[in-house]
Amino acid sequence: MTLAAPPPSTPTPPQQESELQSLRLPWDLRLTAEQFERVCQVNPEAVLELSADGQVLAMTPTGGETSARNLRLGQRLLLWAEGAGAGGWRVFDSSGGFRLPDGSVLSPDAALVRLDRWQALTSEQRRGFPPLCPDLVVELASPSDEGPRGVTALRHKMGTYQANGADLGWLLLPEERAVEIWRGGQQGLAERLENATRLEAGEAFAGLVLELGEIWAV
Repeated sequence: MTLAAPPPSTPTPPQQESELQSLRLPWDLRLTAEQFERVCQVNPEAVLELSADGQVLAMTPTGGETSARNLRLGQRLLLWAEGAGAGGWRVFDSSGGFRLPDGSVLSPDAALVRLDRWQALTSEQRRGFPPLCPDLVVELASPSDEGPRGVTALRHKMGTYQANGADLGWLLLPEERAVEIWRGGQQGLAERLENATRLEAGEAFAGLVLELGEIWAV
């Protein structure tokens, strides 16, 4: 099934636009990345992702603790990018979607993209879902393994980032005080750190250190 987009010269009637904002999609619907972007535009309250095979994935809003951790995480990445990162990076929060090389559109909880890669995109590409995989991605697992924010689903996402060119991925497991490190070039493999208190990103992200105590304590 495909979505028929109206001709560019034909504006969407207000009533039709209102109806689209409460659109519910059938489970077997498959969309292209372009169609998915249009669906997101007319459903701004929905939290959606797109799998590589075109399936729309409905995400759930985060709970209070995860939301607070996301904010603290983004703040720390931004401070690093503007300081030790020497301004050579762009930092993105959980509302930003990326169009990966395999055609999926995913939104990590936090991400870093090298400035030169970001500047290589056109203005139109930056306004939409940037067609690239971030250099570093971070995901925060929810207390339960159920749903799209559970550990099982997030491990699948981490593998997707890894396969699409991410240099480094961190899957944070607050309930266990543990971290899974997904490195580029090690498809399907992750290193697990138990009772983790500190993360160092390595040479590719010189000086980037995440003190996990302040993340766990939220």
